Amino acid sequence: MMAVTSACKDKLGMDNGKYVRYTPEQVEALERLYHECPKPSSLRRQQLIRECPILSNIEPKQIKVWFQNRRCREKQRKEASRLQAVNRKLTAMNKLLMEENDRLQKQVSQLVYENSYFRQQTQNATLATTDTSCESVVTSGQHHLTPQHPPRDASPAGLLSIAEETLTEFLSKATGTAVEWVQLPGMKPGPDSIGIIAISHGCTGVAARACGLVGLEPSRVAEILKDRPSWYRDCRAVDIANVLSSGNGGTVELLYMQLYAPTTLAPARDFWLLRYTSVMEDGSLVVCERSINNTQNGPSMPPVPHFVRAELLSSGYLIRPCEGGGSIIHIVDHMDLEPWSVPEVLRPLYESSTLLAQRTTMAALRHLRQLSQEVSQPNVTGWGRRPAALRALGQRLSKGFNEAVNGFMDDGWSMLESDGVDDVTLLINSSPAKMAGVNISYASGFPSMTSAVLCAKASMLLQNVPPAILLRFLREHRSEWADSSIEAYSAAAIKASPCNMPGARIGGFGSQVILPLAHTIEHEEFMEVVKLENMGHYRDDMIMPSDIFLLQLCNGVDENAVGTCAELIFAPIDASFSDDAPIIPSGFRIIPLDPGTDASSPNRTLDLASALDVGPTGNKAVGDNSGHSGSTKSVMTIAFQFAFELHLQENVASMARQYLRSIIASVQRVALALSPTNLGCHASLRPPPGSPEAHTLARWISQSYRSYLGVALLKSEGGDSLLKDLWHHSDAILCCSLRAAPVFTFANQAGLDMLETTLIALQDITLEKIFDDSGRKTLCSEFPQIMQQGFMCLQGGICLSSMGRPVSYERAVAWKVLNEEENAHCICFMFVNWSFV
Repeated sequence: MMAVTSACKDKLGMDNGKYVRYTPEQVEALERLYHECPKPSSLRRQQLIRECPILSNIEPKQIKVWFQNRRCREKQRKEASRLQAVNRKLTAMNKLLMEENDRLQKQVSQLVYENSYFRQQTQNATLATTDTSCESVVTSGQHHLTPQHPPRDASPAGLLSIAEETLTEFLSKATGTAVEWVQLPGMKPGPDSIGIIAISHGCTGVAARACGLVGLEPSRVAEILKDRPSWYRDCRAVDIANVLSSGNGGTVELLYMQLYAPTTLAPARDFWLLRYTSVMEDGSLVVCERSINNTQNGPSMPPVPHFVRAELLSSGYLIRPCEGGGSIIHIVDHMDLEPWSVPEVLRPLYESSTLLAQRTTMAALRHLRQLSQEVSQPNVTGWGRRPAALRALGQRLSKGFNEAVNGFMDDGWSMLESDGVDDVTLLINSSPAKMAGVNISYASGFPSMTSAVLCAKASMLLQNVPPAILLRFLREHRSEWADSSIEAYSAAAIKASPCNMPGARIGGFGSQVILPLAHTIEHEEFMEVVKLENMGHYRDDMIMPSDIFLLQLCNGVDENAVGTCAELIFAPIDASFSDDAPIIPSGFRIIPLDPGTDASSPNRTLDLASALDVGPTGNKAVGDNSGHSGSTKSVMTIAFQFAFELHLQENVASMARQYLRSIIASVQRVALALSPTNLGCHASLRPPPGSPEAHTLARWISQSYRSYLGVALLKSEGGDSLLKDLWHHSDAILCCSLRAAPVFTFANQAGLDMLETTLIALQDITLEKIFDDSGRKTLCSEFPQIMQQGFMCLQGGICLSSMGRPVSYERAVAWKVLNEEENAHCICFMFVNWSFV
């Protein structure tokens, strides 16, 4: 206690028993200087005394103590503020958990009552099997389970009656026992979680519920949530047909809403809704909605072409003010999405409450929390952009991709004739509304000559590949699937001169630089700028940018998240990243299907398992996470857009169709390489590449190892089995070139598993990328020893896979591989007993 007191005295300015008192003017001057420089150096403190006469009678040491004291108070203030915020959040979360516990107790009581009721009904039915008057008993039971609603009409009084009924049903779902809720797998409530997320069990349609705390006032929360197109990216439009005032100060609105289809294989959905906004007696704000139809004698909306009319059961938002500021919000989404209207293989997308929770319910909470964070941290920027501007860019990317996937006629899209194979669909859009954001001039002086946009799209069924891992690979290994000449054309077509010709070849793009741009509050979605650096030369008759810049949106890259939709959406942008840059998005969307669905694929679905003639690879890295993939089957949708001039339509259409088919083939190869084995430890691995060069390299590796280390590396001494033994060796064996910046040229199966890559993408990985700073220093210091001595043994350590995951190894051996002329061909590394950390 005495030590603490002594330290506090020093902080408060006590020096050898002398307490320094500052005048208000001196304190004001010091505060002003503190805001300019909170930690001045000794020279700076002396300069402050000289420049500020009011401080001339204070010693520099006392000035130093004052600044120490001031920094200490500032730190304590920030810590106190943080603890108060955490305490408020914990108090609100505790309140939510107590309410959830109370609801669960009520649900248990109701289930016990219903169980007793059904037991009694069963006994009565058994006793009355010969009694024809048992109809009353059955009718009574039906009335108890499914109460009938009296008919309504389209008058204001009838609509208000429907609204009040909707309110009662919504509250019974949000805080009562009308729906049996179970916690969403993988979501654990806590102070740092997004909220308490639950999905329905055994009810009509699909339903999800969320409870959370947001730092916004209830009225602001309601305003944001009612503007559904601003945060719900699957929402195409919401039109308000009519607004009525209720007697209690609330409003009743009639809405027409359209939702995009997530894939090219299903039609979009639309809804005809009644929305009721009111304030409850305890001050809570309620916004509830439901579909209205002819069965209630309410106003009807005629069917709309290319849309399937779905039903929204009583849903909405209960928003309560929270002590200390902010709001506690309950969200309920309950829909019947008419799964009968889609191919059987896709019905899990429309029967999954988990997917509804991920894409709709949790999206609302994330958006609110992101806005709340922007209010508390208004100066957070990325590349000089404010969060609101970055959010708007993300919205434009997502909306543009959804428009391409759906291709609505009222947006100006029309379908081009097929070439006889229905795997790829081509659409063209030359409407003024579509081209308004593209026909602009740049500071470079080249006007845009674009007059149309062509979209090539397709969907396919993926078997036994985790969506998150596949998406990460597509993001980080663009050279595995992208054609640099097509990307260069896409980037130049929206801003260059008319001499650009589709499909013309230019120099390749050697490296991909990913520049982080922004993250959401949960880091589950992020935006970035990707620079594709040019490593070749240009054709003389073409004007192309030196580098390609892409604005890119990613989400769903966490394989531990259950049921998450994974998306990679990107668009070429001007290097200046101007706010008026045209955005024509392309990309991939992978949606997991529920496991256990064994249905035949639709006509235009490509089943990878049947399209390829080779077996699974037994990828250890992916297999370790297969339990978190959430599904063994998923549907991938690909859509690419190209801006062009109308007189080049035929050439662009041929190029786009061929390019998308090449992407499909590449995705098939990558998906197969990343697919985990489901055949157990005795599964047969993919045969090693059997070219003469591969057999020769295996012989050189084996002979060099024996020559330098004096023992045999492989069981076989020669023949065709040598390559097979190398390929199936339990340790990771990798060969790298002898360049200044060594890159990998070959790896066995274990090596590919460790680096989480394929043989094709292996050559994009440099040796230094897989080591941390310590490992790189060791390698640089020991590399000459390898070349001189011929081998080297390394102690155990940590390296990184191509996905950025840490890999530990017990030890490593490096040796020089010699060819037939005894010249150094490459360096070989063997990582012993490696595993993911």
